[in-house]
Amino acid sequence: MNRDVPESDRTRGGTGGRRPGDRREFLGVRLDPLTIDETVAACVKAVEERSPVTIGVLNAAKIVRLRRDADLRRAVLDCDLVLADGQSVVWASRLLRAPLPERVAGIDLMLALLPEAERRGDRVFFFGARAEVLERTVAEVRRRFPGLVVAGSRHGYFSTAEAPAIADEIRAAGTDLLFIGVSSPMKELFVRDWAARSGAYVAHGVGGTFDVLAGEVRRAPVWWQRHGLEWLYRVIQEPLRLGPRYFTTNFTFVALVGLAAVRETLRGIVRPRRARRPGAKSP
Repeated sequence: MNRDVPESDRTRGGTGGRRPGDRREFLGVRLDPLTIDETVAACVKAVEERSPVTIGVLNAAKIVRLRRDADLRRAVLDCDLVLADGQSVVWASRLLRAPLPERVAGIDLMLALLPEAERRGDRVFFFGARAEVLERTVAEVRRRFPGLVVAGSRHGYFSTAEAPAIADEIRAAGTDLLFIGVSSPMKELFVRDWAARSGAYVAHGVGGTFDVLAGEVRRAPVWWQRHGLEWLYRVIQEPLRLGPRYFTTNFTFVALVGLAAVRETLRGIVRPRRARRPGAKSP
């Protein structure tokens, strides 16, 4: 593929024809109502049509954080696709009458995209984590997907001044799909500022996914995931570091959803009657 196409000549947003109005809006954010299969299809289309997409994900903690971090808010909500990376977000969307079909977790999306990339011969770049963790991640990915074309990898420790050179390295590798395994807000800001320069047709921040694949962190069993308790499983593993953060943000999220539900109920009660036609008589 020719990687020297100017950004002005490249159509952004290979989202399968999705329009901004298709998004679900609640709690001050807007998310795309896509299943994981639909998201994979949109990403495959982006690579096929050389129409880049950036992916942002939201869970309960991040929705709370966006309310006080304007820079992160813009970086996430300006992505071409914004997905529910949390079962609680899906439940809240249904309670607030803006239903999302299912959770699309960052790790699940990456693991769904890799076999497609292997089948199609797409080039994948892994950026993030400590060097030794990244090495084990790439080894595990190669074990699971032996035919996958790994365009390159780079650890996730960098300064702001190094970011342009990293984007150039990713472009020089001929990257089709870029997975960014660094923490928030660094991954969102890198996607916002450097995804276009990197030349990747799919840029997806996957957070701690590399730690899971490398065996550094155990992912919650499926039962915990389906019941919205993956956060608690992580807290059990790292109670001092994650406990205060998750309990505070989850409480705030539940409060926000509760207040929004009350407002929605009150609007239904006090909504004025439809205006009568001119000249209509009162009953």
